[in-house]
Amino acid sequence: MDFSDPAALHHVLATVWFLIIGLFLVFYVMLDGFDLGVGVLSLFVGDRRRKVMMSSLGSIWDANETWLVVIGGTLFGAFPLVYGTVLQGLYIPIMLMLLGFMLRGVSFEFHELSERKSFWGAMFGVGSLLAAVAQGFALGGLLNGVKVVNGEFAGGVWDWLSPFSAIVVLGVASGYSMLGSAYLIIKTTGEMQDGFYRRGQWLAWLMLAVAGVVTVVTPLHYPAIFKRWFSTPDIYYFATLPALSILSFFMLLRALKRQYELAPFVWTMMIFLFSFAGLAATWFPYIVPGYVTIDAGGADSSTLVFMLIGIGMLIPVMITYNVYQYIVFRGKIDPDAEHLY
Repeated sequence: MDFSDPAALHHVLATVWFLIIGLFLVFYVMLDGFDLGVGVLSLFVGDRRRKVMMSSLGSIWDANETWLVVIGGTLFGAFPLVYGTVLQGLYIPIMLMLLGFMLRGVSFEFHELSERKSFWGAMFGVGSLLAAVAQGFALGGLLNGVKVVNGEFAGGVWDWLSPFSAIVVLGVASGYSMLGSAYLIIKTTGEMQDGFYRRGQWLAWLMLAVAGVVTVVTPLHYPAIFKRWFSTPDIYYFATLPALSILSFFMLLRALKRQYELAPFVWTMMIFLFSFAGLAATWFPYIVPGYVTIDAGGADSSTLVFMLIGIGMLIPVMITYNVYQYIVFRGKIDPDAEHLY
């Protein structure tokens, strides 16, 4: 490729930023995904177990959400057209997501200090569920099509609400809950841990069922994707990722049945990773599916280079901090201990 050609250089830089934002999104889903999943699962347990579940997140939940802030900032800088148009089409689910995050944060503080622990424990679960549902609708709305004409949002305020996005919501909620179960298997013991092994098995099947529906509906809804998936030789490449996801699913079931502690979390993360890779490969070079390509939506090359230098220094710091905090706060949660967060 001739990098002396400004268009070719811009395409390379836009592709790099597409991959970087995708990497940030994977980090966010894997980390804050189990965080939200724990909150959703807390709606179905008693006060004593809910306190243990909240305590398992007390030192890490706010750092997990940092990746979402980074995604917003980098999207604004690297793809300002996308930031401006997509947010217009997804204002309602995004505002609901932020409301869920605020409710979760308040619930952590009030649950510890208030005498109404049952109420604030329940609000923690409600806030987690609201954030997960809102993210599902945002993703479903994006995949369903955020209409952009001449660089401006041309859709309606309720375009994100559709039967397809409702299916995606179920997939996001079940996937996050599966991550939450896998995380709590690592953090708990005894009868409580056994319960999450059982929950993990039916959540894994639910996650697979929803993924299957989305996989079937997507090419039927978008003829261009159908052609891309099933044309030769692309079909061989696109078949690899679903095959790896299915393999990871059966390895997950095997780990749950044999009651391994770390393996369920690893295999669940692999399912998410392969699914996101398939999603990115399906839509590339579009960053707003069907409407805006990375070349059209990207900032100018000098901005992309400048941001790349800054992010290049930031990424190692953030990853190091995340790894360090998990090392410091590793180990099991004592259900009888007094927890402060």
